[in-house]
Amino acid sequence: MRANFFNGFASAGNDDWFHGGSAGPGVNVIDTTGAAFIVNRYISQPATRMQPFFRGMRYPQFTVVNNRLLIDGIFIRDHHGDDSTVFASGSNKNGMSPQSWSTPVSQGIPDKNDILDMMMHVRRAGPNSTDSLWMFGGVSIDNTTGNRYFDFEMYQTDITYNRPTLSFTGFGPDAGHTSWQFDAAGNITRAGDVIFTAEYGSSSLSFIEARIWVHQSSLSIIPQDFNWGGQFDGGGPGAQWGYASIVPKTAGDFYTGLQCTNNTWAGPFQVVLQNNALSTTYSARQYMEFSVNLTKLGLDPLVTINDPCAMPFRRVLVKSRASTSFTAELKDFVGPFSFFRAPQVDLITNFPNLCLPGVADIWVGNPLITSIYTWRALTGRIVGDTVGPSIQVDQPGTYVVSQELMDSCGSSYARDTIVINLGSGCTALNTGIRNFQLLKSNEGNLLTWQTDFYVQGETFMVERSLDGIHFTPLITRQSISTNHYAFKDQSPDIGAPLIYYRIRLTTTGGRIIYSSVLHMLNGKNADVKLGPVPAADVLTVILPFDQKQPARVLIYNSNGTELSSKQYTAVNNYIQIHLSTQWPNGSYVVKIKQGDVITTRRILLQR
Repeated sequence: MRANFFNGFASAGNDDWFHGGSAGPGVNVIDTTGAAFIVNRYISQPATRMQPFFRGMRYPQFTVVNNRLLIDGIFIRDHHGDDSTVFASGSNKNGMSPQSWSTPVSQGIPDKNDILDMMMHVRRAGPNSTDSLWMFGGVSIDNTTGNRYFDFEMYQTDITYNRPTLSFTGFGPDAGHTSWQFDAAGNITRAGDVIFTAEYGSSSLSFIEARIWVHQSSLSIIPQDFNWGGQFDGGGPGAQWGYASIVPKTAGDFYTGLQCTNNTWAGPFQVVLQNNALSTTYSARQYMEFSVNLTKLGLDPLVTINDPCAMPFRRVLVKSRASTSFTAELKDFVGPFSFFRAPQVDLITNFPNLCLPGVADIWVGNPLITSIYTWRALTGRIVGDTVGPSIQVDQPGTYVVSQELMDSCGSSYARDTIVINLGSGCTALNTGIRNFQLLKSNEGNLLTWQTDFYVQGETFMVERSLDGIHFTPLITRQSISTNHYAFKDQSPDIGAPLIYYRIRLTTTGGRIIYSSVLHMLNGKNADVKLGPVPAADVLTVILPFDQKQPARVLIYNSNGTELSSKQYTAVNNYIQIHLSTQWPNGSYVVKIKQGDVITTRRILLQR
């Protein structure tokens, strides 16, 4: 239970559920905020010991800590004794549809089946999406004698227990579950529900079994990512849908497990026993935990569908049952509770009503270090970088951010939109930049612009950029009475395929106005460029050779399926490709063939 401590001895720095004060770099996973308050209330108000509660992970989901990617974690204190989340005595079993399960208003439960606390944590063994994916589960019960049997069942749907109606809702479409589906070659085409069965004897973890929900006909297919284990159980004899056991393709254990020794620290929340007694420690065998290498077992989304950013499941239901048989009577349950739910992006601005000229900041109020935030303006204008947790805008409009959980995840995890309005108390501008033009000549790049009025003391700064994001000043001009301005950049040959320009106007009152951004192709492009990022309806390809050589452009989806293949003739090194409105948002691969040169780029489609 305690970081920097294992099996009765100080450790080299392992992470764990709680901290406990042991010295070392190991961290606790579960948020323990308010633990002292809860325990003090247990002492002063014993009736509160009957109240369940939960705590999430101490860190934001998808945070790298101690060189490990922490994905999610949860601790739940269940009802105990006279319990309102138990299965009614009778024939409730694994393999049945949750719609058929019956639950009473409240019912006592044998102490060997009464779940006191449960906890769960999923992390990768390193900081990258390709490191092994591990799941950890823990359960504490009241009785410590004999064998004990638990199920951690993971659902793809938002299954929910409705306490007023004493029923489960939101379960899957295939006899109450979501089935795994395969193509003829055994590749997974859709992930489904999973269940892990753990059995503890008098001395240790004696057995763990992994099962997935399938149609019986799927057992004739040889899966690519795991092997069938030989067991299949549904809702009754002759069931076509059921849980089939699976084992890893490679030899060796895919799980570990242990149970506590006597007087093991129970954590900062202590433990409330079935008789409502409060204890700071566990008795021997009162707390059990296990771990499963989901990657080795073939249940890692990176393994099954080649997507390291997909979530293996959405909700979890923890159950106890009467005996070793998978179809034994179910007893207590905790949940269902949400898992793999990183906080969705939420936008904040300091100027919801913007006066012109002016600049407003927009930022993500709950940023994740591992997430990538990409911005675009539906209307309005972004000044500077469009990737990151914040942007600056200098025009009223509608701005959208898309959140990608981790680098290379491709498809958008979440979006948010914010509207910047024109302030009602703003005064109209009496000056501005118009007719801003950029022309290429033998002597360099010529910029021209005009203003509506002459205002003595105003200054114009010409700024240049190599990426369209970061600008540097070239020259400053004072306002003149003719209102017509020109500047020739005579040294644009600085090795960049594109050069961007803008005009920065500083008024006598210190206000700043930016022109639109213009760009010029600068000689021969050294590489293929694609934009915008992300793309919406039209994709622009800038080719590397200053000639009208035909180019074939092929577009593939993330599964490698070819969606488009067309021959184009570049105009001034540009190709514009209209993207099909039928293509869903996500990651795509673009391959450009021009002569003997083949270039491959990845794009993100977001509408």
